[in-house]
Order: sequence, then C-alpha cells, then structure tokens
Amino acid sequence: MKMQTRSFRLILCVLLTAATGRSQESTSKPDASAANMPNPGTPASGPSNALKDVLTAACAQNQTEFVRFLTTRNKEAFSRMTPAARVAFMKRFVLLDEPGKPATTLNPSGRPLVRCTTPAVTTEMQIGGAELRDNIAFLPMELRDATDTAGASVHQVTMGLVREDGEWRLLSLGVLLLDLPALEVEWDAAEMEATEKGALEGIKKIGEAIEVYRNKYLRVPASLANLGPPLHGAPSGEAAGLLDSDYANGLKNGYNFRYVIVGASNLGAPAKYEMSATPLRYGRTGRRSFFRDSHGSLHAADRQGAVGSETDPRAE
Repeated sequence: MKMQTRSFRLILCVLLTAATGRSQESTSKPDASAANMPNPGTPASGPSNALKDVLTAACAQNQTEFVRFLTTRNKEAFSRMTPAARVAFMKRFVLLDEPGKPATTLNPSGRPLVRCTTPAVTTEMQIGGAELRDNIAFLPMELRDATDTAGASVHQVTMGLVREDGEWRLLSLGVLLLDLPALEVEWDAAEMEATEKGALEGIKKIGEAIEVYRNKYLRVPASLANLGPPLHGAPSGEAAGLLDSDYANGLKNGYNFRYVIVGASNLGAPAKYEMSATPLRYGRTGRRSFFRDSHGSLHAADRQGAVGSETDPRAE
C-alpha cells in the first residue's frame, strides 16, 4: 500500500481516564445510528456515523464534507492551511495518496465498513463500537488492504470524537490530539518547499502555454484568462483550453501569478512578456517570489511578498 510519505509532528495528548458509569456500545447487535444512515449533506446522528462520514470524505479528498466534522477551532485553522496541506491532512485518515471512490456497508454486527477504491489499491476501514464518556466517544478502527486476507497490513487505531453543538466532531487520531491552530504554521512551513517548487513549475507551464497559443493564433494572449478552459463550445482565442481555471485566474496552490506583455512595436517586432509568482500569504504559502524576464530567464528571491524582478538571482 502506498502510504503518505510526508509526516507531520503532532502534539501529544494524555487521553482522558475512564469515567465512572461509562457506557460501551454492544458489539452483538447492529448500531442503531449506523442502521439509520443520514442523507447526504445532513449531520451524522452518532459517533459511528460521524466517523464513517469522515472516512468517506477523506477517501474522496472532499474538503467541503470533511471540514463539517472538525471542531470550530480546527475548522478555522483548516481553512487557512494551504490546499496541499489540507489534502495531506485528509490522507492521514485513509493512508492513500490518490483520491478514491468511497462505498459504505455494514458488517454482520451492524458496524460501518468503509471501502476506499483507487486505481492502485482498495482499503477497508472497519469501525468498532463506540466507548462513550459523557460528550466524548472513542471508536476502535481497523484499516487494511482489501486484498489482505491474512491481516499482514492491518493498522489499528482508536479515533476520538467530541460532541460540539450537538454534533460529533473529530478530537484525536490515536493518542494524538488534533489541534490544528497549534500546528498550521509548522505544517505550512513543511509544505513551503513544495509550494515554492510548484510556483516555479507554474511559471514554466504558463510560458509553454503562451508559446502554444502564439503558434496557433499568431499572437500572444491578452491575459491569462485567454489560456483557460472555454465555458462552452470548442477552444478559441478567447479561451484556448491550454491551462486549468486556477492558472487562468492567476491563483494556484498558494501563489498569485501575473502576466504582462512587453516589447511589442509598430514595426512588427514580436511581442515579449514577463511573468511573476508571489506568495498569497508571505511566510505561510511561500517566501520566495519568482520572476520570468522578457528573455525567458527565471529569477527567484525573498522579496517579503513583493513582485520579483530581473535583478534577482537566477532561479535554481
């Protein structure tokens, strides 16, 4: 199984000790909340259903659904994380790099079973009975490769959920407290190398799209929007379909992209252009600003979030 390779340092948490009179869901009969599956888009009615929906959203890398099961404190921090960091966080729940197709069933005991199918592998996540302690629930979970009949790939972990505003939200993964505000800066720093590399690759990709556009339409595009996908119909000079909508809008993976035409003349000199990529949030989504001069050379420097220039050092 291809596991998530980038690891994050989480804050250790001492789990709550057992409270007097705690209740344990029966493992001999179907879970009532699991038997009454909620309609899509509605909050889960119990901790087992909530965890099922968390795993389903994580499998599909559906950020809109996943964020519903974060506490208010963590939800705000999650929204500030880079797109790559948010995806990496969801991957930790299913141990798969690619987004998958989720499917849910019940085991013979009535416990939720979530299958996540990707082109490379299919995993199964079996949710056990919830141990309830006032407004906190702990649920054992087994995650395995669906083809592993011997149990060699089984991962066992206890998931913690807390009741907030009447709904069950994620509290812990194993013995690790999910405290995103305390970790978001560190996580963004861990992702910064990747986002900066992506910004440099983005400038190169946009440059290649501009040249394809020039060869086809005998001119450079007036804006990045002319390189984006058409809203309807076939590609044209207004929307050539050479870049995705994020690049066409000038914003991709925590960086702003800017494109400017320079050097054209009435004597027929070919138009040249410059491009820049600057961090959307300096120090969080990146530190370096990138610049492509009119001769095609790439430059990079820490500009404190400002636009770079051709005087900056050459990009490595």
